[in-house]
Amino acid sequence: MPRFYVTTPIYYVNDAPHIGHAYTTVTADALARWHRLMGDDVKFLTGTDEHGLKVKRSAEANGLTPQEQADRYSARFRDTWQLLDISNDDYIRTTERRHHVAVQALMQAAYDNGWVTLGTYEGLYCVACEAYYSEGELEDGLCPVHKRPVELMKEDNYFFRLSALADRLLEWYERDPAAVSPEHKRNEALGLIRGGLQDISVTRTSLDWGVQVPWDSSHVFYVWYDALINYATAAGYGSDPAQFERWWPAVHHLIGKDILRFHCVYWPALCMAAGIDPPHRVSVHGYLLVGGEKMSKTAFNQISPSDLVPVFGVDGYRYHFLRDQQFGPDGEFSYEAMVARYNADLANNLGNLLARVSAVVQTKCGGIGPAPAPDSPLARLAAEVYRSAADAWERVSPSEALEATWRLVRAANAALEEVEPWKAEPGPAVDAVLGDALEVLRLVAVLASPALTRAPAEIWRRIGLQGDPGEARLPEAAAWGGYPGGLPVEKGAPLFPRLNG
Repeated sequence: MPRFYVTTPIYYVNDAPHIGHAYTTVTADALARWHRLMGDDVKFLTGTDEHGLKVKRSAEANGLTPQEQADRYSARFRDTWQLLDISNDDYIRTTERRHHVAVQALMQAAYDNGWVTLGTYEGLYCVACEAYYSEGELEDGLCPVHKRPVELMKEDNYFFRLSALADRLLEWYERDPAAVSPEHKRNEALGLIRGGLQDISVTRTSLDWGVQVPWDSSHVFYVWYDALINYATAAGYGSDPAQFERWWPAVHHLIGKDILRFHCVYWPALCMAAGIDPPHRVSVHGYLLVGGEKMSKTAFNQISPSDLVPVFGVDGYRYHFLRDQQFGPDGEFSYEAMVARYNADLANNLGNLLARVSAVVQTKCGGIGPAPAPDSPLARLAAEVYRSAADAWERVSPSEALEATWRLVRAANAALEEVEPWKAEPGPAVDAVLGDALEVLRLVAVLASPALTRAPAEIWRRIGLQGDPGEARLPEAAAWGGYPGGLPVEKGAPLFPRLNG
């Protein structure tokens, strides 16, 4: 059975979740659901990053201990993922004992292999990024990501000999060109490596909120070299060798572009240093912008999923971000665009198809759905749609997969418009177009189930099918002719009521 281990970044517990966090998580969830449809052995991980200077300072500002801060905000992320029907198999917190064990084991392996040495570090540090920057990387003296002043930090640290691994990293990229996508992000990572890598600090002595270094108790690990290891922790590193062998390195990281160098340079190098394989795949997406700006606490432009779900529903929320936000480049969030997409695709197309078919089956077929025609012109389209959707999901392109799926919806509506069964006398022509439309509803319920977590089951119920389309198996479930006919079809309330802009 093919294995698919998909991860989100783990999110800092210095602030509440917003739609940027949710974009990555919903995408990972949709991929996990697609691979379950394909019959793959799936593991889906998300969680929270709870150590570091940023968390400690945020806790102090809120009058909390770091652990209290972590507990409070980690729970908010859990609640948000529950709201959005996120189907993660595991949720990791970096304050968990299992994670401390894995971090210490992996970093001890890198140390024992000669890749970690003691030294003194002085550099310009952005607390919000938990990252050092050179003078040349700053923009007008400010952090290029958060536009905040940086701080000069100097302390004795242990260093990871990243510079000595440059050739091995380049060999890895050459050996597996698909390891990082899209291509321009792969090229960006290669540019960082070819531009010259510096050894980097991996411990702190000025901070005690972190994982203690096993060979030197006066140090804790720098937060990124704690956080990155979470993916290995959840796979069983340091605690369950059989599970680790099962899931590693069949891991697929989804990340935002602001953490590319950590995941596409530092992390594979650290894996090499510890004697394990680098991650199998890293897919990088752009920012989700609001008013042309990246969402941030200081910009006061954060939008919570809980602000949108009451208006659009869980399915409307998920569909918009998967359909309208192309994975890879930056995307712009617009409430008006969200309403337009909901009305066009969900209310007017899918919802209207179900309403039309169920109403006409009542009046022309006595409420019993006819079977589709084996030689329907929609059968060939259905095969094309499945191939296109499967290819798009494999390339981490949910927007293309959903566009392909909705070709079937539009084609079924067009066929109804052409035949106008609501005006015709009952007979073979009416049965054929209604049977085809019912089969399209069956197929779309399956193919859209990675994005829509609630409507597909309701569609199946209304057209007389049992079970959950999200538990179907592809490619068998995508074959034309699966709707048997002879089933009661229920007319119900609008599946997606239209919204006013």
